[in-house]
Amino acid sequence: MGRISFSCLLPASWHFSLPTPVLPRTLVPFVRLLLLIGLVIGFLVPLSKYDDSLVTELDATDTSDPDLNYGLVVDCGSSGSRVFVYCWPQHNGNPHELLDIRQMRDQNRKPVVMKIKPGISALATTPQKASDHIYPLLNFAAQHIPKNKHQETPLYILCTAGMRILPESQQEALLEDLRTDIPVHFNFLFSDSHVEVISGKQEGVYAWIGINFVLGRFNHVNDDGEDAVAVNIPGGDQQEARMRKMTAGVLDMGGVSTQIAYEVPQTVSFASPQQEEVAKNLLAEFNLGCDAHRTEHVYRVYVSTFLGFGGNAARQRYEESLIQNTATRNKLLGQQVGLTADSPLLDPCLPTDLEDAIGPDTQTLYLRGTGDFDRCRQILHPFLNRTTESQSSLSGVFQPTIDYNHSQFFGFSEFYYCMEDVLRMGGDYNASTYRQAAKSYCATQWKTLRERFDSGLFASHADLHRLKYQCFKSAWMYEVLHSGFSFPTNYKNLKTALLVYDKEVQWTLGAILYRTRFLPLRDIQLETLKGFHTHWRHRFSFVNNHYLFLACFLVVFLSILLYVLRLRRIHRRAAQHCTPSSVPWLEAGMGSPTIPITL
Repeated sequence: MGRISFSCLLPASWHFSLPTPVLPRTLVPFVRLLLLIGLVIGFLVPLSKYDDSLVTELDATDTSDPDLNYGLVVDCGSSGSRVFVYCWPQHNGNPHELLDIRQMRDQNRKPVVMKIKPGISALATTPQKASDHIYPLLNFAAQHIPKNKHQETPLYILCTAGMRILPESQQEALLEDLRTDIPVHFNFLFSDSHVEVISGKQEGVYAWIGINFVLGRFNHVNDDGEDAVAVNIPGGDQQEARMRKMTAGVLDMGGVSTQIAYEVPQTVSFASPQQEEVAKNLLAEFNLGCDAHRTEHVYRVYVSTFLGFGGNAARQRYEESLIQNTATRNKLLGQQVGLTADSPLLDPCLPTDLEDAIGPDTQTLYLRGTGDFDRCRQILHPFLNRTTESQSSLSGVFQPTIDYNHSQFFGFSEFYYCMEDVLRMGGDYNASTYRQAAKSYCATQWKTLRERFDSGLFASHADLHRLKYQCFKSAWMYEVLHSGFSFPTNYKNLKTALLVYDKEVQWTLGAILYRTRFLPLRDIQLETLKGFHTHWRHRFSFVNNHYLFLACFLVVFLSILLYVLRLRRIHRRAAQHCTPSSVPWLEAGMGSPTIPITL
């Protein structure tokens, strides 16, 4: 008995065979060919599905691609200025999707970023030097962007904290110098509105946009694996909620300030007119989509920044309180506590037996740590300035209700450092585990901690300053999260991170996403005017490839089918006019020559 055999080495070695009597003989070649095509398709389709991912964000940017667009954002911060170069392919024509913006990478696959010091705010008294300060950054960017693309490359110069603290007259003088001189020396797409001092609220919104874009939360394609939430679209019909992907909230604690930002999916109700007035400055409603008439990318985001609530600023406030309160107590009780190293003030927020001296030379206060994490938290609690008013957080500031059962947050900067640098538990946050680890660290003798440090048991970038104040910052982070922002201690959806998908996400990404949001609509309109042939040439994409592949498969399949039908007709004629043994394509040893073959 003959058999048809098949074997394959991928994805694993396997083999099977079919007895030929199961199939009509004339179909044997066809079945073999059809199964071969099926196997090829089985491998080609998964590969073609992901062929876009073969060119990842980590690859060098192909500057020879004529359809690639570029954009620049200069972040004028307090300590320095940085230019970020972004790029994106031509929009795919789907008005529901955003531009696919990513950081440009040079030939060494490194992000095209340059930083200079000091910050532009240091030029407050010499504003005429502002453009000279920015020139090296723009020259650097101009060298990486094809010259024929300069005139269509938008340039945004956005200033943050350092400029905010300057008087308005000095801010305007610096900005005016940039507006006047930059267009003279560079051919980028630049207008007066492209340079400004952004508010803390804008910066927070941009950071929220950037992180959620990288996480893919603005892609509203239904995916059973993604959590969804019901959203009342701002400005829309409040009776109807739209289901879409759950966005991630952001917690960020720097040295000076702490910030929180998250989407408020439901309509907010206020306890009083005064609270409503305050909330207007904290809630941002914006359309991230390319069409102002579509509401699928309309978001309502709460953003609040708390100056003085960063890790270093909180420690400074705490030390000032210790100095003042100890001086008052010593005066009332006639004591000398903390005035000498022999009679130090006991500090529960320092590791056990750590000796420290704080304050100016004329008012130095000597401390010795007792390493009591829970006592430290109790002492720090009043520094949150909480009130009894409902829907409030740090300093009594309004905070909309968070649905902790249907939310996710990412914690950056000090939220990550507190967990990872010393405790080595960055990632998923568990309040109970974190509290126990912090409590154990605080209670450990300083001598033992130094030995561990010298042995390299902590993160490579952890220094002695981190070791000294880890106990304090651990307690401060815990209190801000659970007592300030009111996160329950059983909250399981907080991840602390330094990077998102192995890359640093800057607020500048959110800024260029928001400020170029109308470009896709322009591209779509231009494509409509170009006509079908131009449309096909410039918009040949992943979807078109699938249609072409399907068409080719159908042509091959129909050709095979017609061939088999032709063979059947030939065989039928042969069966009618010839003896069975005269059929030339019967395989030897198969079937009886005395029995007619019927298909």
